[in-house]
Amino acid sequence: MALSYKARRRWALVVLLVVMPIWIIIAVNLADLVARDNVLVELIVFVVLGVVWIFPFKPLFKGIGQPPPEDEE
Repeated sequence: MALSYKARRRWALVVLLVVMPIWIIIAVNLADLVARDNVLVELIVFVVLGVVWIFPFKPLFKGIGQPPPEDEE
């Protein structure tokens, strides 16, 4: 069963307020494992971790910025 527009908006807010800060903490800790001497490797790690988090949540965020559909209340 697909989530309604209202439910997707609420879950998107939860993801941004709860999951995102947790992911940032994990990303920083993972980046600390990379040697500080190699800036390029550290940059690649941050870019990859900055992009990877959205893949599981892409269906949730799709269409959230659009006006609500007319058929839903």
